[in-house]
Amino acid sequence: MPPRADRTGPPVKAVLGPTNTGKTHLAIERLCAHSSGAIGFPLRLLAREVYDRVCKIKGEANVALITGEERIEPPNARWHLCTVEAMPSRPDLAFVALDEAQLAADPERGHVFTDRLLNTRGREETMLLGSQTLEPMVRALVPRVDVVSRPRFSTLSHVGSKKLSRIPPRSAIVAFSAEQVYAMAEMLRRFRGGAAVVMGALSPQTRNAQVAMYQAGEVDYLVATDAIGMGLNLDVTHVAFASLSKYDGHRHRRLTSAEMAQIAGRAGRHHKDGTFGTLAGMGGHDPEFADEEVYAIEEHRFPPLTRLFWRESEPRFDSLTTLIDDLESPPPQPELSAAPPSIDLAVLKRLADESDIAGTVRGRGSVQRFWQVCSLPDFRQQGAETHSRFVARLWQDLRHGYLGADYVAQAIAQQDNPSGDIDTLQGRIAAVRSWAYITQRPDWVLARDEMAARARAVETRLSDALHARLTERFVNRRTTVLMRKAGGDASLLPVRISDAGAVLVDDEPIGHLEGFRFVVDPLARAADRKLLLAAAERHLPGLLLARADALIAAAGEPGGLELEDGALAWNGLVVGRLEPGKSVLEPRLRLDASLGLLSARQRPLLVAALEGWLSRTILADLGPLVRLAEAARASESGPDLRALLLRLVAGGGVLPREEAALERLDPRQRDALRRLGVRTGALDLFVPGVLKPGPLGLWCRLAVLRGEAPVQPPPNLPPVVAAKVPPAGYRRAGAQAIRVDMAEKLLQAAHRRRIGAAGKRYPLDPALARSMGLATAGYAALLRAAGFRVHMARLLADTAHGPPAPPMWDWRPPRSVPERTAATRPPPPHGAFAALAELIR
Repeated sequence: MPPRADRTGPPVKAVLGPTNTGKTHLAIERLCAHSSGAIGFPLRLLAREVYDRVCKIKGEANVALITGEERIEPPNARWHLCTVEAMPSRPDLAFVALDEAQLAADPERGHVFTDRLLNTRGREETMLLGSQTLEPMVRALVPRVDVVSRPRFSTLSHVGSKKLSRIPPRSAIVAFSAEQVYAMAEMLRRFRGGAAVVMGALSPQTRNAQVAMYQAGEVDYLVATDAIGMGLNLDVTHVAFASLSKYDGHRHRRLTSAEMAQIAGRAGRHHKDGTFGTLAGMGGHDPEFADEEVYAIEEHRFPPLTRLFWRESEPRFDSLTTLIDDLESPPPQPELSAAPPSIDLAVLKRLADESDIAGTVRGRGSVQRFWQVCSLPDFRQQGAETHSRFVARLWQDLRHGYLGADYVAQAIAQQDNPSGDIDTLQGRIAAVRSWAYITQRPDWVLARDEMAARARAVETRLSDALHARLTERFVNRRTTVLMRKAGGDASLLPVRISDAGAVLVDDEPIGHLEGFRFVVDPLARAADRKLLLAAAERHLPGLLLARADALIAAAGEPGGLELEDGALAWNGLVVGRLEPGKSVLEPRLRLDASLGLLSARQRPLLVAALEGWLSRTILADLGPLVRLAEAARASESGPDLRALLLRLVAGGGVLPREEAALERLDPRQRDALRRLGVRTGALDLFVPGVLKPGPLGLWCRLAVLRGEAPVQPPPNLPPVVAAKVPPAGYRRAGAQAIRVDMAEKLLQAAHRRRIGAAGKRYPLDPALARSMGLATAGYAALLRAAGFRVHMARLLADTAHGPPAPPMWDWRPPRSVPERTAATRPPPPHGAFAALAELIR
């Protein structure tokens, strides 16, 4: 749908420029100069700050605060401070302003800012505040716009890298993960008395309390994520980046120059200059600004925005299908791009596919209400799947009317527990913020005002407790006071590894290295373990570089690594694990998680070295099977030979003859089989080169990865073993199992005796079988499987007239049927069996 803003009203003023230009102050002045108005802010935190300022000018009875989680709306309020999502759409407001309008290019919330930019107007004046990069989009999308550029009041200068020990007071250290923030804050607590902590995961009240502690001078340092880049007015003179890359929810990427400038711009206030730089001493991975990035930040010259994200803000509610189609409809203008899938739309589509949920949504009013429920923000940050379960339960309670006060009060009370650590409190605050949002809906909750007050009270208590935990962990007030009095500059010693493998900070052991894994000192308090781990991991990548080089060198040696139970080990340390691949001879290799601290340059080299070692090991031990697999892929082999070769590979180089279908092979294929080293025995086809302890053991370990369960043969691979189920490389012979090449040796000897015999019947010498350890019944079972049979009449006669002679056998071609077992084979006469046993024993 086209923009709905009145194109005939007063011109829109766009005030664009870098941070520290007084844009927000100007908007407040203009708001107070009109009879009514509203300003939309990107953060609840900033909306609350400006609300307090306007209340002092206009009085609390005339000012409203409207956010998703908090609504203060006096009956006669004329000036409204809101989050962008909660901005009222009222044509009677004399003044409307949109702060940080360049967020219309943000993938997550951009469509909301774009809608306000296009459609929200003041009766007398409309003001857009944002970055200079927004100018082309504003000129293209907003009719009759008046663009005003405001320069930065103070100068922002790059000062290079500094160690943490040389970062000046009144500085902000910016990191991009909770672990990094905790590590920096802990080091500052130990050596500088402490730091305030600001992260997006904290509640607005906790962030305010931490900022207030910094602003009051209780601590001289602020450690934060990029949450300080917007909405916080701080007395910061220097911003130090601990990293220049972050995970954005999809990938790990480097910050854009505009993002760097948004954060660096926190340094300096009004006419007070500021500086920015990076943090040195980060274990060989010190971040550095490129020259063009420094120029862009100092001169505030960034590529202009080329698109804004858009989503239909007034969809039709005729049905769920119509609603989804409208929300996914293409934008109406070329300067707009369809917004990426957001959490509310993902939840809507997921629940619309569930018939038991979709069946309860009937009628326009029901569809509209269902969409409002799906739009509940995911404060817990648990993803669409988990959040959709919460929304589904909420909808089941809401679709018939209101949520009962008792039910809501109980849900809020479940979170009212100020005990626990930082992570636990953050989780409870996120949960109660969901209920705070729910209680702000006028048509969702009975006794709305009372429930909203309860939710705010619980959030306040939890926020106070979280602020106390952060202060307790990261602020050493005694050290702060002593340092102020002494005026000293305590140095932060880098993490190092002793010759014995201990990890030291300021010569105090905090743990030790087991290979590539850092193990926290077992004597450390449980509350300190996570912090010690973060502090060490911050520096370990550089320290582990030499160990990685040693591992790569070991992978170049034949015996440098070991393969045990599907894991690749180096000096007893697991460095990689094997996973099923295309075939038993082509497993995949996955690096062990303990190597995750290695640099992006080192990891590919290590993976290549380990994969090379694995390939060479498989080729050295299972080369004959590798050649069979290569021949099976050759088109000239033909389907019958390819099938036979693949079955040989899958069987570890052994295949029973009755399963080989040799009759299907032509002479050329049989000759190719011989050239590949496959022996065709009386009972089995086998590859002699694989029937050795090393190759056969390796094949068994690789087969287990694919879910197979071969019986592992004994380490020394004896000719005969006692086993009801034959191990790999063996075949059953009665109650024993004989290696297939040894079985072939016995059968060849029997055939040679048969060929040299004068008559059809002939005696067999059991000495060779006895030397292998093959028992009477096993030898007899093997001969029977090969087609031999004992001449019972001669044996009985010899037994009756004197000492028994060697048993007489004759031969017939082996039958392509399974070998008879003791249970199915007819037993010989008692006397004949006794004589045979006596002879062979």
